[in-house]
Amino acid sequence: MIESATALAYGFIDALTPMNLLMAAIGALIGTFVGVLPGLGPTSAIAILLPLTTVLDPAQAIIMLAGIYYGAMYGGSTTAILLNIPGEASSVPTCLDGYPLAVQGRGGPALGIAAISSFIAGIIGVLGLVFFAPILAEQAIKLGPPELFSVMLLALAITSGLTGGSLLKSLIMGLFGFLLSMVGLGSSTGMFRFTFGSSSLSGGFEMISIIIGLFAITEVLRSMEEKKTAVSSDRIGSVYPTRSDLRQSSGAIAAGSIIGFVMGLLPGTSAAVTSFLSYDVVKKFSRRRHLFGRGAIEGVAAPEAANNATSSAGFIPLFALGIPSSPPLAVLLAGLMIYGVAPGPLLFEQKGGFIWTVIASMVIGNIALLLLNLPLVGLWARLTRVPFGIMAPIILMLSIIGAYTVRNNLFDVGVAVVFGVLGYFMHKFDWPVMPLILCFILGPLMEQSFTQTMSMSGGSFAIFVTRPITLAFLLIAAVLFLVSTWLAGRTRRRVKEEGAEALDF
Repeated sequence: MIESATALAYGFIDALTPMNLLMAAIGALIGTFVGVLPGLGPTSAIAILLPLTTVLDPAQAIIMLAGIYYGAMYGGSTTAILLNIPGEASSVPTCLDGYPLAVQGRGGPALGIAAISSFIAGIIGVLGLVFFAPILAEQAIKLGPPELFSVMLLALAITSGLTGGSLLKSLIMGLFGFLLSMVGLGSSTGMFRFTFGSSSLSGGFEMISIIIGLFAITEVLRSMEEKKTAVSSDRIGSVYPTRSDLRQSSGAIAAGSIIGFVMGLLPGTSAAVTSFLSYDVVKKFSRRRHLFGRGAIEGVAAPEAANNATSSAGFIPLFALGIPSSPPLAVLLAGLMIYGVAPGPLLFEQKGGFIWTVIASMVIGNIALLLLNLPLVGLWARLTRVPFGIMAPIILMLSIIGAYTVRNNLFDVGVAVVFGVLGYFMHKFDWPVMPLILCFILGPLMEQSFTQTMSMSGGSFAIFVTRPITLAFLLIAAVLFLVSTWLAGRTRRRVKEEGAEALDF
């Protein structure tokens, strides 16, 4: 630990040079801007800018690209809170309470809490990277396919408590998400599935297109029907949270940071998964759970802390093992390889100066995010001054551009439009979209883990009960599913009783 602290101190000396500071600030700003725009996520932004960074020093290039990544994790919360449109999949849970807060005139504090949560979680993640990376990485690598599969089942069991409505509808939407994830080339069989002879379907559905459709385009359609206007800027309120906001959010920030960091160590666990998980955990243990979905400040703090902690934790398996835990980090891995830096167990020995400079710059980048974005919250809030009649075409244009630029394919634009219409009817008839999204994200990962598990066991399902960690995760998943079923039944009975009392009155 002392050696890591000493190496980090030397890393700060290099990171505080003017050019490295400039790259960290530019990366944070670009990342925030990228996160705000629907569809244009960190993966595509890093991929677009990667060729341009070849004129920079390797450390400067990686500092900027890393800043884009964790900056986008913060930026996605802005449109989620102000416009109910998540800039990133990980910002979907933020919509649940962020937008109601904005409608209530508290969009400013919600944005402030999002910035503070992101900063604290980012710093915690970097400190974990510095001091606990060797131990945590060693433990994470011990989790094989059976453990990863059981963790994903646990995540799915948790989604049953996210909707607060019909459990049957949640299960149906989750199944629909799984079916969508199976379209295209099978990760295990190498064969095309559910393409129906269409070359466009051979590449499967792009997650960004579905996200854009279900949220951005759906929101425009709903607003047109309701003749909705944007949240008035004079009702945003102070951009700085009150002491009460900070006190209520402190536990959620801590829980989100811990959950996001620990889960972020597992390859394949995205920030979208951890943000959903942290939101539901905080909701279950909150004394104010009745306010969740209606404007609980904790509902903003938990997912925003989780997704930023996950993005920081993802650098541990990337640097120590050469395993990218998310698509943006996979592109960043390509950048490291371009510069002749091979991530792995020997990275800290062979490229110690380089890697500690990058880690130190992540601390600086998170500080830059707070200093740059907290004062700029008012600027983002001014977006709401624009009438929705003007905003709607802009949102549609950005959504279509975002859907197209991911794979430069008009088919993805069509998918976004189709899911926009589907999302409109889903909302109209109270069908939850979150189980669909989470199951679509987890589908390929679960299939791959399950196939590998069956190969390990020779086709025997006994492997799930003979490995203690796997069995523990499965038992927890079963308990959570049963509890969610019981709570859903109790909610329905309570609604009927209250309805009968109202009729009697």
